[in-house]
Amino acid sequence: MILSRYERMIARRYLLPGRGERFIVLVAGFSLGAVMLGVAALVIVMSVMNGFRAELFDKIVGLNGHAVVQGYNGRLPDWRRVADDARRTPGVTSALPMIEQPLAATFNGRAEPILVRGMRVADIRANPELNTKVLAGSLSLLRPGSNKVAIGSRLAEALGAQVGSEISLFSPQGQTTPFGTVPRIVSYQVGAIFEIGLWDFDKLYVIMPIEDTQTLLLMGDTVSSIKVDTVDPDRVGAILQPLRDRLGGAAVIQDWRSMNTQIFEALAVERVAMFVVLCIIILVAAFNIASSLIMLVRAKTRDIAILRTMGASRGAMLRIFITVGTTIGVLGTAAGLALGAVFLFFRQAVVGFVQLVTGQNLWDPSIRYLTELPSKTDPVEVTAIVVMALLLTFLATLYPAFKAANTDPVQVLRYE
Repeated sequence: MILSRYERMIARRYLLPGRGERFIVLVAGFSLGAVMLGVAALVIVMSVMNGFRAELFDKIVGLNGHAVVQGYNGRLPDWRRVADDARRTPGVTSALPMIEQPLAATFNGRAEPILVRGMRVADIRANPELNTKVLAGSLSLLRPGSNKVAIGSRLAEALGAQVGSEISLFSPQGQTTPFGTVPRIVSYQVGAIFEIGLWDFDKLYVIMPIEDTQTLLLMGDTVSSIKVDTVDPDRVGAILQPLRDRLGGAAVIQDWRSMNTQIFEALAVERVAMFVVLCIIILVAAFNIASSLIMLVRAKTRDIAILRTMGASRGAMLRIFITVGTTIGVLGTAAGLALGAVFLFFRQAVVGFVQLVTGQNLWDPSIRYLTELPSKTDPVEVTAIVVMALLLTFLATLYPAFKAANTDPVQVLRYE
């Protein structure tokens, strides 16, 4: 929309009304603030939701893979053939054996439920979710026969253990005697403490070499499952379908969706619901802009009539008031983007400040899964938010602008 010089001058004049029109300025300021808050809220909430899903996905998939081939009764005897078959499947990037078994750990009279994860030493050291999150000790200490394990930071806190502590793992799968099965209690030294950032993993996981896990659980040369990674996690079902057909009933394949259905479906529903609810804020801001322009038109009716008699066209009046309204929308949108960016950059500090003021724990890792408030801004979503905000503000200016353009100068000036 190209404005002439006098149209720009009048638009600037109407954006900053005179002394007796402070109320119009106040309403316009509220409209700008509403647009700003609506855009900022949408950017912040959508970025946090995207970050939460991305962090959750990266950490869960980083440890559990895109899919898991599980044997029945927790045993996969022919695991080498299954792993080789999985690696030869087009689209599969890796197939790693592992053992996972719920047990119990004790230390200094404290007992906690745990989840023992047995992995090959090379796989432990190559896993970025483990080797980059070590808080104390070293994963290089974990070797077959070393009787050393790595435990999560929350589990270490719960047990009161640290690097070098001797923890005991309790396994109900022991040797059979004439008096029944004798549980196995084996002591291991803590070689490393890690913090992945997922509460459940940091609270439950005990990582050890797969050979030591086989010895602890009396599994011989078997494993419980094979972790499979693919080139595209969103197509994991189609990629692994040939492997599923070849395995038949020998094993079960579960992908990351089926293993975490409730979490990711809840996130998807909450994401849509929050987007719709927060869009209402921008819609209310658009109504505020419309109301402020209507008041401005009523206050400037005599000026509009004089301009019309001096030769201003209806199109000029239309452009002037559309420019006034969209300028408020553009300024509010820009301010909202800036406010959202600042909040996201200092999000953890903001959470800490609110917790300090209110005395409430707003981000409990045991409930939120993650230890910190995540954020991941999607440029496509931000663009959609900006376009939606500008479109709503533009539509809100149409009725007041047409009202101003249709002002009849004869009717107005007759009674002046």
